[in-house]
Amino acid sequence: MGSFSITHWLIVLVIVLLIFGTKKLRNIGSDLGGAVKGFKDGVKGGENDTAVTPEQPTQHVGRTIDVKAEEKVKS
Repeated sequence: MGSFSITHWLIVLVIVLLIFGTKKLRNIGSDLGGAVKGFKDGVKGGENDTAVTPEQPTQHVGRTIDVKAEEKVKS
C-alpha cells in the first residue's frame, strides 16, 4: 500500500511516453525549467532592485502633504 516498486514506475513512464511522446515532454521540461529559472531570478533580483522602472511614478522632492489623523468612532 505504501510506495510503488521500480517496475510500477517504469510502467507509468512507458505509458506517459506513449501518450505524450518525447518531443512534447521535452518541451514541457524546458518550459518548466525556464519558469523555475525566471522565478529564481525574480526572487533574487527583487531584494536588490532599487532602480526606478518606467512603470513607477517619479518622486517629487520637497513636496510635503499635511494631514491630520483621527480615530474612527464606532456607531
